[in-house]
Amino acid sequence: MPSQLWRSPLAARSLRAMAASARRSSPTVSRAGSSSGAAARELRVFSGIQPTGTPHLGNYCGAIAKWVALQEGDGPSESDASTSPTATSYSGATHLYSVVDLHALTVPFDAARMPDQVHSMLAALLGAGLDPQRNILFRQSDVAAHAELAWLLSCVTPLGWLQRMTQFKQKAAAAKTESSLGLLAYPVLMAADILLYRATHVPVGEDQQQHLELTRMIATTFNDRFGSNRPGGKEVLPKPFPMVEEDTTTLAGGQRKSLARIMSLRDPTKKMSKSDKSALSRIELTDTADEIRKKVRKATTDAVSGIHYDREGRPGVSNLLDIASAVTGQSVAQLEAEYADYGTGAFKDSVADAVIAKYV
Repeated sequence: MPSQLWRSPLAARSLRAMAASARRSSPTVSRAGSSSGAAARELRVFSGIQPTGTPHLGNYCGAIAKWVALQEGDGPSESDASTSPTATSYSGATHLYSVVDLHALTVPFDAARMPDQVHSMLAALLGAGLDPQRNILFRQSDVAAHAELAWLLSCVTPLGWLQRMTQFKQKAAAAKTESSLGLLAYPVLMAADILLYRATHVPVGEDQQQHLELTRMIATTFNDRFGSNRPGGKEVLPKPFPMVEEDTTTLAGGQRKSLARIMSLRDPTKKMSKSDKSALSRIELTDTADEIRKKVRKATTDAVSGIHYDREGRPGVSNLLDIASAVTGQSVAQLEAEYADYGTGAFKDSVADAVIAKYV
């Protein structure tokens, strides 16, 4: 893919959009939640994805599908942008989505493959439905201010905050070699990504909520030191709000809802991951129908008869139900009723057919 499709034009476009925001007539929100005023902020949604491997079904359901929905107007409204972490109506905001290649350097990587991985990720985002005419798509490393702001923020971030991050503890424990400073400082770079564009909302999964809360803490510390607490000072770095999927599997009336948190096909207690050594653990967006069918048939389940949802007792079957719910739009309760008398083999074939119908 020619690099000129996004290298300087789209990176430059992102900066031009930010610089022009004060001159544009866009929905804005004040600190108190009312529009206009000196403290008004343009509605902005920011998120990123690492270029480590081919995007998989979990990436799509957990992030990319939300981005596509946001461009269609499903997101935060002017009235709730400063008061609520969730939202129901949305139009007119600026959407910024970055392929965050600097974040990909925090774990072992193949430098020779990185450029191709970045372009492949961009192609996957476009193929999934992100419209470059309605979204700003750019490579993180093309905007030097990400790294510059990360350094400034690191100088006001207590070391203890970073050492308490759950993801750092998990990755450091799993690393075969000593962890890098980059891995420890990963959340600071994430904070810089968000705060650089004065984002009002950030779509996040469960595993990133702690990092976004840290972003808000860093912004508060920075503002206290350099902005709002100084004579005549103002809020330098506005705090963003999370857009989080409802954290429950049971809704009113007892109906269960998929959390769009897709787990590994081989170990359904772990999240589906691009970095998993086994290709059978994930359904990649580039998989053929035969590859999808093979992976679903080999998915870990159990020997219990019948199909019912139980994340603790039957994680494999529950994961396949979540996948079916994500690709069909049906509730888990509806699918439980539909598959109640299915054998495991027939159930897996039906789930594979549903995935193939959606993506192939």
